[in-house]
Amino acid sequence: MAHWNSRGLRGSALEDIINVTNEYYRRHGLALFQKIPTPITPVQVDNQKHTITLAYFEQSSTVDYIGVVQGIPVCFDAKETAQKHLPLQNIHEHQLLFMEDFCAQQGLSFLLVYFSTLEEYYFLPVAVLRQYWDMAQNGGRKSIPYQAFEKQYQIQQKGNGILHYLDTLAYYLEEQAQKGETPC
Repeated sequence: MAHWNSRGLRGSALEDIINVTNEYYRRHGLALFQKIPTPITPVQVDNQKHTITLAYFEQSSTVDYIGVVQGIPVCFDAKETAQKHLPLQNIHEHQLLFMEDFCAQQGLSFLLVYFSTLEEYYFLPVAVLRQYWDMAQNGGRKSIPYQAFEKQYQIQQKGNGILHYLDTLAYYLEEQAQKGETPC
């Protein structure tokens, strides 16, 4: 069973940026997203500091965010890496399967990836994630290289720290429509 410890706050700065962005989108009537918490059961609590020092996950998490954008159901997971690749070990098979099931229900699934050393954010469609996942399962590389993240899917952070991922999402949907392909 998985356990939570002090590593539990990894990616919290990225999560904060996404939460601020999602609140901006909600206030402006552009989208509505909810952060999906991972249920934990505390095992040890520091009563003096009022903190959980050891806990276990009650169940496998799915994705970080679920919502709707102008009538389109959307789910995504946020990943951060300090390397020039995204290690696939940071993604669990049940997350990939959930995102694919979400797509099968005509929703849109993706990863929002932050390359912290480069200070760059990218949209990665779940179909691309699946390609690299399958290659890794067949003995290929165990990560997605930075070069695989297409520049047209780079997400810009502008004004008030807002991460404009809806712009990139709209571009992706238009591109898929022009190709006559189903997005996901």
